[in-house]
Amino acid sequence: MTSTRQVGVEEEMFLVDPRTRLLLPASERAVHAAPGDDEVEQELFLQQIEIQSDPHERMTDLLPDLQASRRTALDAAEAVGARLAAMPVAVLATDDEAGVVTPKQRYQRMVTRFGRVGERALACGTHVHVDVADDEEGVAVVDRLAPWLPLVLALSTGSPFHAGSDTGYASWRAELWESWPTAGAVEPFGDAVGYHRAVAAVIDAGAALDEGMIYFDARLARSFPTVEIRVADVCADLSDTLVVAATLRALVDTCAGRWHDGEPFTPWRVELLRAARWRARRDGLGGSLIDPSLGRLTSARHALDSLLQAIGPALDRHGDRELVEQGLERLLTDGTGADRQRSLAGERLDLVAVVDDVVATTERSARA
Repeated sequence: MTSTRQVGVEEEMFLVDPRTRLLLPASERAVHAAPGDDEVEQELFLQQIEIQSDPHERMTDLLPDLQASRRTALDAAEAVGARLAAMPVAVLATDDEAGVVTPKQRYQRMVTRFGRVGERALACGTHVHVDVADDEEGVAVVDRLAPWLPLVLALSTGSPFHAGSDTGYASWRAELWESWPTAGAVEPFGDAVGYHRAVAAVIDAGAALDEGMIYFDARLARSFPTVEIRVADVCADLSDTLVVAATLRALVDTCAGRWHDGEPFTPWRVELLRAARWRARRDGLGGSLIDPSLGRLTSARHALDSLLQAIGPALDRHGDRELVEQGLERLLTDGTGADRQRSLAGERLDLVAVVDDVVATTERSARA
């Protein structure tokens, strides 16, 4: 590709009861309250809604698009007596951790086939789409992205609490998501034929109903000529979302360029990829991460320095260097969403304060 790669973002969010701060199963009513036919969409559970941006070349255009989409979702939530929360998992405890499944045939089939895994997959992520020229370029990107994606997960971590307790993780959403049989890190596919053959085999084995349930960390999108990257927690602060989106676009562009240049790469073994993901979802930016340039543990700052060195030329091409450099420094210094939540909860584990802050940040980011 010679033109600037466009990027689009999908965000899954929760509906929250303003009185109890518990999740509210009201998405069907909220979707009907939203203007337009596809501004706000339902997800697997009635406690969730999803919004998506248009594709954009500039982050300065992506931000107001996401703000407008969040405002639409906020208004839809308020119309049914709910608040909107860009919160990756349910923070407060309930009698039953299972979600209320949206009454659509496909969702019912998912829960029937996958049982408790489906019932408890109550999690919200950020999905980033980046343009690719075709399936061949897309698969080349997917294969080369894998070692870098745990760093992106670490940037986005915002789910340390789940069902009333501290999980000991920075992203419990990522831990929950690993339960799906198609989720997580995968072996390289080699080319488009290899990718589509692997997807077909997974579906034939019954581990997914269809291509929509292929939950690889990065996959070829079904409806767009994009790579869809699904590793990030949903971020309450859209400033964090922009850093994730700009970083992923630069990674896609870098990986595609290396493939076009014929640069060889050595795929990581899947167990090392899984270890890297575990470090990222446990510690976020508060501990050590596996540096993709070295293949071993180092400080989070050194790992992000390696990331910046790798994607620097792509950031310059897209005009995103300042956004990403300042964003990474802010996250390293001030902490991720997970760090903010733990600070707010304090020793007394005030999880109501955590939910209130996520709701307020979600609303503030939409109306800024």
